[in-house]
Amino acid sequence: MLDINREQFEELVGLALDEIPGELASLIDNVAVFVEDDPPPEEPRDLLGLYDGTPLTDRDHSYGGVLPDRITIFMNPTLRICDSYEEVVEEVHVTVVHEIAHHFGIDDDRLHELGYD
Repeated sequence: MLDINREQFEELVGLALDEIPGELASLIDNVAVFVEDDPPPEEPRDLLGLYDGTPLTDRDHSYGGVLPDRITIFMNPTLRICDSYEEVVEEVHVTVVHEIAHHFGIDDDRLHELGYD
């Protein structure tokens, strides 16, 4: 596994978030992004990211007063599948985009069609 520490990984997640175009970033609503070492035990061990919340497409007039949606990026599974620092940068970017897409109501099938596997 690559020797990238938590602080470095969190920085890569921050850089990936900074790369989101402003017009999309301004639409992200009530979301907190976290980095964890590994997915929860009930999730697949190789899970790279997880969106937990109510997508924008499912929110209606009753949405309010709720805790922020959570996007979690998992460091260890990402580092296990990457062979270089450059691959980690790319994988973090893809994973962040993938989870933000879920916030916008885009499902895995559509993401696959768009090339975000």
